[in-house]
Amino acid sequence: MQLYQSFVQKQQLKMNPQLYQSIKLMELPIVELHERIEQELEINPALEVIEDKSTVSLNETDNQRKEEYEYFETSSDPGRSEYAAEEHRRFIEGVLTRPETLQEHLLWQLQLEPVDDELRSVAGTLIQNLDDDGFHKENPETLFPSPQNRLQEAMKLVQGLEPAGTCTSDYRQSLIVQIGLSEDLLPEKINIQEIEKVLDNLELLEREKYSVLAKKTGLSEDDVRSAGEFIKKLSPFPGRAFAPAEVRYVIPDIRVIRDGDDFNIILNDEVFPVLGISPFYKEPGKLAEKEARDFAMKQAKDAQLFIRHLKQRNQTLIRVTNAILKFQKAFFINGPKYLAPLTLADIAGELEVHETTVSRTANGKYIQTEWGIYEIRYFFTNSVSGIGREGIKFSKESVKETIKEIVTAENRLLSDQEISALLSQKGIALARRTVAKYRKELNMGSSYTRKVHKKNWRFK
Repeated sequence: MQLYQSFVQKQQLKMNPQLYQSIKLMELPIVELHERIEQELEINPALEVIEDKSTVSLNETDNQRKEEYEYFETSSDPGRSEYAAEEHRRFIEGVLTRPETLQEHLLWQLQLEPVDDELRSVAGTLIQNLDDDGFHKENPETLFPSPQNRLQEAMKLVQGLEPAGTCTSDYRQSLIVQIGLSEDLLPEKINIQEIEKVLDNLELLEREKYSVLAKKTGLSEDDVRSAGEFIKKLSPFPGRAFAPAEVRYVIPDIRVIRDGDDFNIILNDEVFPVLGISPFYKEPGKLAEKEARDFAMKQAKDAQLFIRHLKQRNQTLIRVTNAILKFQKAFFINGPKYLAPLTLADIAGELEVHETTVSRTANGKYIQTEWGIYEIRYFFTNSVSGIGREGIKFSKESVKETIKEIVTAENRLLSDQEISALLSQKGIALARRTVAKYRKELNMGSSYTRKVHKKNWRFK
């Protein structure tokens, strides 16, 4: 074996700290960006606030403090009753508490289970992968760098915690798990296999077609009714009991205001302070010690880069919004029904940037329009073909709006096939199954469900 020296030429992209900071700032929505600015102000003494648009006047502050003092006066006040002090304590405790999440509830139970550390670690990873319904966000097998031998054991462990039936793929698997854990409570003369046969025909069960269901499953009508009553006591979405009930407020990053035939794009920068560089750090040459000069120069350079990257982030956001406005002008004039098909590649080509730049700019950010506040990603939608060889392309969201109008304005209950026919009259070619899919995404039930929407139990 002999060794040889050789030259190899290759291209390689290395991400320096400045590029990394620029990319991260590009991704941040308005609330997280405000927090990031506060962090930078704390760690970089060369960065200072020139003007803070979000501050209030001294009179407003004094009035606010006066109101707070009147409400939260100290309990040592001799004129304060014990009842008032107790109410004050309960109020403070209520302010400091927050609802327990599904993950917190499951992890607390997991700590009490008599299992080894390896199994507890795998189960903890599975719990962190659950969505608000209690189902897997990602395929559990992809959560581990190598095949995990104890994955099934860990899944079974989590499924048995309270609420039962989490750590499953969908509501059907969750119900099967819950039935298995409640085997002792099954109705007489009915076993798990027969219950699963009923589960395979949930639509018939929902419509209470017991005679048809009995023929399909080979069970008696009485057994089908008993199985149905038992299933209705279960929770198809076990995690929803821990879903946060508070309202989520959205702050738009940018506004599009219509002015006659023109549109104005306004960046929502009022919540951000105007940043600048401290005069002390602008002239580091006056410092006697070299170490101090080097420190001042580095901090001033970092501050300049941070301010520059903020401007780049805002300029890119405005450019992307302007390009969206160009492609989606019909939407901004007439509303969601006129949303046109649009892809990231369309905007990237218009701005001559990479698609990932558009994706980072759109991620988690919102636009305030005349028709409401929308996530920027809402404007990127797939196309639905029109009728004919050269039919007009419709966006998925505009088709869903049309379906919503048809269902809302229906004089009689329309089936998915009838809705498909009405769409065809409007030049939209959409199969019955696709109509059903879009209708479910709009949280609209079937024609039968809309008829019996007052019933307490149904699957959507």
